[in-house]
Order: sequence, then structure tokens, then C-alpha cells
Amino acid sequence: MPKCKSHKGTLKRIKVTGGKKLKHKRMGTSHLMSSMNGKKVRHLRRPLVVAKPIAKMMERVLHTRLVGRDPD
Repeated sequence: MPKCKSHKGTLKRIKVTGGKKLKHKRMGTSHLMSSMNGKKVRHLRRPLVVAKPIAKMMERVLHTRLVGRDPD
């Protein structure tokens, strides 16, 4: 039976924190930011913590158990 390999594209974009939460960079920050106001630009700099329902889907892609959920 073949190995369960992690999705490499997802691993490059998502960081698993020490508490097994998922963080990623927000969208819309690469260019065309001059039309946005400063408050929105500062808000987009902060990383986003993934919600638990989406983290549950990411477990299948990353092949790892994330803490904070009941095993099923």
C-alpha cells in the first residue's frame, strides 16, 4: 500500500502552530493596495487562523491530527 503523502502546495501556504492551529496569509495583499484605506491594509497584514470546520478538512490533506477536536 502506498504512503500517505502530505499535499505540498498546502504545506507551503499553511503553517501549523505549536497549538496545532492553522495559520495562513490573507488574500488580496500582492498588489493594487493603493485603493484600499490604511485600516484595511494593516488588517490584511495579520495572519488568519483557520476556523475549526476548515481545519477538519485540512487534516485529510495534511495527514495529521489537529488538537482541539474530538477524534472521529
